[in-house]
Amino acid sequence: MEQAMHAKDQFAQLKMMIFDVDGVFTDGSILLMENGDQLRTFNIKDGYMVQQATKKGLHLAVITGCRSEAVKKRLEYLGIKDIYLGIQDKLDAYNELLSIHNLTHGEVLYMGDDMPDYDIMKRVGIPVCPIDAVPAIRELSRYISPFEGGKGCVRDIVEQVLRAKKLL
Repeated sequence: MEQAMHAKDQFAQLKMMIFDVDGVFTDGSILLMENGDQLRTFNIKDGYMVQQATKKGLHLAVITGCRSEAVKKRLEYLGIKDIYLGIQDKLDAYNELLSIHNLTHGEVLYMGDDMPDYDIMKRVGIPVCPIDAVPAIRELSRYISPFEGGKGCVRDIVEQVLRAKKLL
């Protein structure tokens, strides 16, 4: 609990929040269509808070292994501009974001749920995860949302950062 409180104290200094998609914005389930398309569901309450955050100038980004054009459209609709789809080595995309936006590790929060997120989460200032993340990610996280992936964890963390920045 003490570690979580310390992480929350740093929310006001964040300059960027980066998210995974599957298992964070979604519950990790994929509906397979006959033609091979993969469908995902997004939580509307997560989306609302992401829109509020981007409208208030909070910088959000996504780095994901998924390659869905529908996911990209949804994220763009929410106001997210830095969207990295189909990424196998997430660390490369993360380093590119730091360089493009002239950020340090300490100015970044990353929310992930599984091992492809591990390397980034070891580097960012504030690694966070949904409550249903795999054990290694939960152990690494400085804050664990009480909500599952796709069921409010994104809203939880975005809302807390907005409050810490006195934007909500």
